[in-house]
Amino acid sequence: MNTEILSGKGLASLIQQQAQDDARILENEGLRPALAVVVATDDESTHWYVRSIERAAGRAGIECRIVDLGQDANEQVLAGVLEDLSAEPSVHGIILQTPLPNGVRADGLVGLIAPEKDVDGANPLSLGRLAVGQPAFAPATARAVVELLDHFQIPVAGRNVAVVGRSAVVGKPLSLLLLERDATVTICHSKSGPLERYTQPADVVVVAAGRTGLLKGSHISPETVVIDVGTNVLPDGSLVGDVDEASVTGVAAGLSPVPGGVGSVTTALLLLHTLEAARQQSRSGLLAASTSRI
Repeated sequence: MNTEILSGKGLASLIQQQAQDDARILENEGLRPALAVVVATDDESTHWYVRSIERAAGRAGIECRIVDLGQDANEQVLAGVLEDLSAEPSVHGIILQTPLPNGVRADGLVGLIAPEKDVDGANPLSLGRLAVGQPAFAPATARAVVELLDHFQIPVAGRNVAVVGRSAVVGKPLSLLLLERDATVTICHSKSGPLERYTQPADVVVVAAGRTGLLKGSHISPETVVIDVGTNVLPDGSLVGDVDEASVTGVAAGLSPVPGGVGSVTTALLLLHTLEAARQQSRSGLLAASTSRI
């Protein structure tokens, strides 16, 4: 069987172009969208990713402010910065980039990001709103999976989808997005037992567990579509996913590559979310100003 490579590069280019067009419209209205990325690590792969966001934002006409606090930043410093950015009118989107310094937990800090600026869906309020169908920004990686499936016209309504991984960044929000699309979703995790029990009957398998080579060809059935969300750095510095590509290729009907799959779409979606946040905040400001004059 020929396995179709589900590259995200074409879709990312389309989203990037849409972001450029939207940013131009906002700029003509006198609004300069701004995204703040808070970093507190010396991890080079993280800085590489942040630089890629900065470059993409620049191409789209979005201001990107990198707030590098250094690897020794404590929780109080990070909290203060997030609170200040949430209150800053000229900042429309905020990302708290992980990893964080030793001993600093992200789960308490992300709650300080104003929900209207939470363009990567990190605040628990965003996940709660997503769960009950209220407007919220989904984590960009989770949304990227759905957008990639749509782009390649892979239906999920009425089909079985196995999501491997239950993180609040991908697994849980992705499951909610798929349920909204009428998929039947199974979430697999480390206590689920043999993986093939859930992945072999699935029409679509999404792997987001952070374990190199976790999903093998023996774990799936022919015609299964596999989306690899894993990002694992090997000792030589190369990037691989959670899928054993060698054994899955030739079995799966489609496979998203790493790199060049979901990741490129994720970055482009962060820009779209920032533009939407800027638009919403501008309208809210106009409404507030109008109300104050009544």
